[in-house]
Amino acid sequence: MWLKLGRRLGSLIIVMFLVATMVFFLTRLAPGDPAALMLGDQATAEDIARLRQVYGLDKPILVQFLLWLKEIATGNLGQSIFLQRPVIQAIAERAEPTFFLALFSVSVAALVGIPAGIASAVWRGRLVDQIVSGLAMLAANIPSFWLGLIFIQLFAVRLGWFPVAGYGEPGAPFMERILHLALPATVLGIVNSALIVRFTRASMLDVLSDDYIRTARSKGLSEARVVLRHAFGNALVPIITVVGLTAALLVGGAIVTETVFGLPGIGNLVVSAVLRRDYPVIQGALIVVAGIYVLINLLIDIIYTFVDPRVRY
Repeated sequence: MWLKLGRRLGSLIIVMFLVATMVFFLTRLAPGDPAALMLGDQATAEDIARLRQVYGLDKPILVQFLLWLKEIATGNLGQSIFLQRPVIQAIAERAEPTFFLALFSVSVAALVGIPAGIASAVWRGRLVDQIVSGLAMLAANIPSFWLGLIFIQLFAVRLGWFPVAGYGEPGAPFMERILHLALPATVLGIVNSALIVRFTRASMLDVLSDDYIRTARSKGLSEARVVLRHAFGNALVPIITVVGLTAALLVGGAIVTETVFGLPGIGNLVVSAVLRRDYPVIQGALIVVAGIYVLINLLIDIIYTFVDPRVRY
């Protein structure tokens, strides 16, 4: 097992190198010069050239890439051109809203999607199945920004139950900040629950047709025990996969929702960096998100061995 995990870690390093390469060169392909944007329209060519030299933007692109790889290999993601502080510090300052938004969103998605998928599989072809499948299809096709605006209008503006936007004042109590995440987490949870519903339903249907389920029923076990203990336990591997991938995607995929709700998270940081061509921030944020994604995938593989003894690496 440890040998296999070691090989997997080696493959993850290769993946991260490929991600870093793509991020760097795709960032450089974007039009615009950060030095020109920083100095404004009144800057002379000499001023722009001088600033480009300060940040190493005048070097050949391959040299810039190798220097950047050397830096990230030591844990240094560089210095933000516009924020004038280390990129890792800028990301750390924005990490809390994104982390809790992803955590609460995947919790909502799992709490909605898994029971709904189980019910849809148990009552296959009946009214419950049709309602759940229809709602899942609707949720999968609703744009998160549109649903977010509807929730803001209804629950924040009209009813006044939740804050409209933001993450609270600096130094605000933790529970007040969590209240600001209630609406965006619910929006993302509803939208992402659709995939969990479909995977749970498909996995449960596959297990419910096995011989040992019929044997358990013939022994007189209650339907709840058959479904929840025998069927659901053996259907967990695909469900864990989709929940884990949903969590990984939410870490870096909540940019639109963060923008709609005015959350100062990593998504908003990336949007601002793209508009200002702040290369170090764009590259650093994407590398961090990609690293979290591959680590979650590795964690899922490890969890498999505990959930299903038949899985071996």
